[in-house]
Amino acid sequence: MSVGIIMGSDSDVPVVEKAKEVLEKFGIPFAATIRSAHRTPYDVQPIVTDWEVRGCQVFITAAGAAAHLAGAIASLTDKPVIAISLATENQTAVNGLDALLSSVMMPTGIPVATMAINGAANAALFAIKILALNDSAIQQKLREYRANLVSKTREKMEKLKESGWPD
Repeated sequence: MSVGIIMGSDSDVPVVEKAKEVLEKFGIPFAATIRSAHRTPYDVQPIVTDWEVRGCQVFITAAGAAAHLAGAIASLTDKPVIAISLATENQTAVNGLDALLSSVMMPTGIPVATMAINGAANAALFAIKILALNDSAIQQKLREYRANLVSKTREKMEKLKESGWPD
């Protein structure tokens, strides 16, 4: 397993599904679980330790509201931690900004790479970029992925022109 995904709640699964899809598309082995920094704090350290033993190189976390999960995990590991800050519909008035700020404002010495609110796909892509530093096959897959993005964008540019928009 190269990537470990830890969600704070089962309500996070629909957003984190995008990270799962990206990791699967790239063929990256991963594991996922639910642990809460607030509700199950004593269950967080054992999963981090177990996954490190199993070869986890990057952790992705997902949490909303007072999103302390990424920081808790970052305090337990030397591996990179990537936070997906979640918008928690009907739970907070600021719709994800609270989670974003909780993940961004980490103390010196406990860094967390924080993605956009609900940015699960980019979290997976960032994890893949980290893994690619030491794996030329993953680097090649990233190049192909980016080339595909370029092609799709150019196709959209052509469709826009063909539909009468001035260039």
